[in-house]
Amino acid sequence: MDRLGLTMDNKVRLLALLTAIFAAAAMRLVPHPPNSSPIAAMALFGGAYLPKRALAFVAPFGALLLSDLLLSGFYPGMNFVYLSFGLTVLIGWAVARHKTALTIVGAALASSILFFVLTNFGMWLFSGFYPLTTAGLAACYTAAVPFFQNTVAGDLFFTALLFGGFALAERMIPALRMQVTPARA
Repeated sequence: MDRLGLTMDNKVRLLALLTAIFAAAAMRLVPHPPNSSPIAAMALFGGAYLPKRALAFVAPFGALLLSDLLLSGFYPGMNFVYLSFGLTVLIGWAVARHKTALTIVGAALASSILFFVLTNFGMWLFSGFYPLTTAGLAACYTAAVPFFQNTVAGDLFFTALLFGGFALAERMIPALRMQVTPARA
């Protein structure tokens, strides 16, 4: 065991988990429909599988920050984007002990809704495109509705890819089957 309390098999499992997260992050650099990216799935997967709480945040946020720097740099309201993904990690923690198809799909849908609500609130608040009134907020959410279907589709697709892919890998590779207590300490 090392100073993190990881055995060699747990290190193999951790390396596989981090590889899956960073491979998903690379998918953000491939052309894709607006709002259809793997970031929420990465945060959900990291929260559900990574053995240390700090790592559950660092891996998806590191991938998001890196891809933001390559794609768009810093932008107004990005704190709402990061907040939504931080909360998605927490949703992943809630799913960690009961990873069933139903809980994972529910978590992916919850993260899509959370992203929609928070990021569009940030857009309304900081973009200057909408008046800071109830009508302006309603207009902002209404304008974002067409993008929501892409968010849901992307979140469901990438969540299925990460969770399903890792479940398949666990069946095929014995070292990955090691049960590590998810997202603690």
